[in-house]
Amino acid sequence: MTEGSEVVRHSHPGSGRRRRHFHGKGRQVDTPALAEVRALLGDRPRRRDLLIEFLHLIQDHYRHLSAAHVAALADELRLAQTEVYEVATFYHHFDVVKEGETAPAPLTVRVCDSITCAMTGGEALLARLKATAGKDVRVVHGPCMGGCDRAPCAAVGRNQIVHATVEAVSAAIAAKDVAPRVPAYVDFDAYVKAGGYGLLKACLAGRHTPEAIIDILDNAKIRGLGGAGFPTGRKWRLVRAEPAPRLMAVNADEGEPGTFKDRFFLETDPHRFLEGMLIGRWVVEAPTVYIYLRDEYPAVREILAREIARIEAAGLAPAGAIELRRGAGAYICGEESAMLESIEGKRGLPRHKPPYPAQVGLFGRPTLINNVETLHWVRDIVEKGAEWFAGHGRRGRVGIRTFSVSGRVRDPGVKVAVAGITLAELIAEHCGGMAQGHTLKGYLPGGASGGILPATMADVPLDFGTLEQYGCLIGSAAVVVLSNEDSAADAALNLMKFFEDESCGQCTPCRNGCRKAVDLMGRPAWDKPLLEELSRAMMDASICGLGQAAPNGLLSVFKYFPDDVPKGRF
Repeated sequence: MTEGSEVVRHSHPGSGRRRRHFHGKGRQVDTPALAEVRALLGDRPRRRDLLIEFLHLIQDHYRHLSAAHVAALADELRLAQTEVYEVATFYHHFDVVKEGETAPAPLTVRVCDSITCAMTGGEALLARLKATAGKDVRVVHGPCMGGCDRAPCAAVGRNQIVHATVEAVSAAIAAKDVAPRVPAYVDFDAYVKAGGYGLLKACLAGRHTPEAIIDILDNAKIRGLGGAGFPTGRKWRLVRAEPAPRLMAVNADEGEPGTFKDRFFLETDPHRFLEGMLIGRWVVEAPTVYIYLRDEYPAVREILAREIARIEAAGLAPAGAIELRRGAGAYICGEESAMLESIEGKRGLPRHKPPYPAQVGLFGRPTLINNVETLHWVRDIVEKGAEWFAGHGRRGRVGIRTFSVSGRVRDPGVKVAVAGITLAELIAEHCGGMAQGHTLKGYLPGGASGGILPATMADVPLDFGTLEQYGCLIGSAAVVVLSNEDSAADAALNLMKFFEDESCGQCTPCRNGCRKAVDLMGRPAWDKPLLEELSRAMMDASICGLGQAAPNGLLSVFKYFPDDVPKGRF
């Protein structure tokens, strides 16, 4: 661990100082449970920011979190039991069992029921598995698993089953096939043999300056490709201008239904991303970079753990300079400040802004935050020149965009195209046309929060700033294609149910607004004035983008698909 990291962590309350040990009136610590927790933690440092990692250790081993283990972990970390309990109960993938409650079945099967999986039979699959699974299996719904191009998806333990059927899932259950399947990918040796890490080595040797790298990114006009679209070079420059020590965090928590591009990059060419990340770390002089990876990607986690060790062994980064952190099933942690809270071992509650993370971020320090795709392009942009990246685009738009395309197309998947391409062109040039027997009805240009556009608007350029006038957003470029077989109203209800599940609950407009919208949209007739009033309240008063964007799909139905609206008073 670097000296800079120590300074940062000791400046964070609870991460460096030890409080006096005492037992209050709450649950007393069970000695055997404390011994079990200590055995699992081993010689790992007892730091507050590692709370979620430690909860995963216990959950993975015992398949749930008992009250005794929660109390023991709190004692070991010198935290109040309520602090540990509120974190454990915040995340979907932790199963907290209270005193006297029955532990869940030893095996959990999650079935995705987000929009693309719902379109391809996910809800029926969930119902059938619940009816046929044995007593030792718990079947629950799960939010988007990042397999939208291979829908429907189910996870048997840590093993993701794509194009899932009852037979395939049942066979995995019977065989206890619960481990993640790691696909073939470009490993460290292959990447280096093809010229990889040459740019990073040149930076470390002083053949480039941080300012020169930032200038290239500026001239390339690359923007944050996680959804916000903030100019990347400008962000790096702002963070570098802040006082040291500075930190870096990578948002690999793509939980937006319809989005799976980061999974694709990490499962195929992880070192291209890792080199871009390490160049960013070098530019802002961050002693530590944290990769926050969603828990739905266990195969990616194995890849990164393996390849980060290779990077450290090669001397390209000091041991401990890259920390791989595991999410626990919370879409809200894709919001940058909620992600920072989670990395610090807390509930993923978005922070009020300002200050922004570039000024006050992780552990109170200036923090550079980028997503996986943005960092994936850094090496190519620097080596090929800013003009190469900026030279792509149609209709006056600039750059390369990676589209996650799913739904009613012949060939779904990750499509590397250009900014400004239209949906009609994307389907014709990259997806082999519409699926057999389907006619384009509409599309989601930016995942669950990006709204829904009709087929008559398939010629709108897809990029930042081109869709807002229509009440939509491109976000992370998750394109879900609807056909004549689909109801836009059903799609909007599916999206709102997702937001209801994933609201962090911090602010009333989002927490109660999503719940109320689901109730109103589930009725035989939609009350348009009431739903529009509710939407305005959510958009105006929610703390973060979840509540602000949740009504986009609903409002799109009123605007573009009036025939799909369950008829109420208008």
